[in-house]
Amino acid sequence: MKKIIVTGADGQLGRAINLQYAGSEAYELINTDVGELDITKIDRVMEFARQVRPYAIINCAAYTAVDACEKEEDLAFRINAIGARNLSIAASETGAKLMHVSTDYVFDGKGTRPYRETDPTGPQGAYGRTKLAGEAFVKEFSSRHFIIRTAWLYGDGKNFVKTMLRLSETNDKVRVVMDQVGSPTSAGELAKAIACLLPTENYGLFHGTCEGDCSWAQFTEEIFRLAGKSTVVEAITSEEYGAAATRPAYSILENYMLKMTTDFQFADWHDAIAEYIGNL
Repeated sequence: MKKIIVTGADGQLGRAINLQYAGSEAYELINTDVGELDITKIDRVMEFARQVRPYAIINCAAYTAVDACEKEEDLAFRINAIGARNLSIAASETGAKLMHVSTDYVFDGKGTRPYRETDPTGPQGAYGRTKLAGEAFVKEFSSRHFIIRTAWLYGDGKNFVKTMLRLSETNDKVRVVMDQVGSPTSAGELAKAIACLLPTENYGLFHGTCEGDCSWAQFTEEIFRLAGKSTVVEAITSEEYGAAATRPAYSILENYMLKMTTDFQFADWHDAIAEYIGNL
């Protein structure tokens, strides 16, 4: 069986990848999180990769606390950039493919049409800067790499959907921003895209989000509708919300390279969230 090292295996995407490959007779997942493998330590990463001799490494590990990244950019850089660098070096030495997950935050959020992979980046905060640096290291150190940028991810774990449902239990009204738009993306859908790309030689940079777009307020309204909640959504501005880190106002990614080079199609975000809430 071909061995795949999964970093950040306890996170939402890591869990979705385990479900995607459950029962596979072709692949064996070697799951790691920070307790098993500290990706910021090059010696540990190299030793682990040499022991496993993986077919591929799927890097789901990231420091994603966007506001905290503003205060702890060095820590975010170690995980999001140095970690990606170390895994790339290990993949290159052991002949493994590297699947690296990145983010819409590498863009400035001032776009007027969905961002393609070829569009110029311009991160507005520490999280985006450190993730973009991670992309650069992957390109520099691993020739057999896939980078897939995603956005507004939800799955098995702590996420926006569960937060809103929890708030609806004790609130008649919730305040949610309406001036940030993007594409809510199911971790299960992203795991399918990863499984589609991984066996191929179709290397490079991809965008991977569910089809369609909405604001956070509109997303919340759909969550409440599907869950049968009567909680009212009060639409507010990002300025009114007052988060520490600047969020991209426009986060819509176009899955252009997937459409150009594969037959894979993400589900529409409405269908994906309906399935997710139906399974909760």
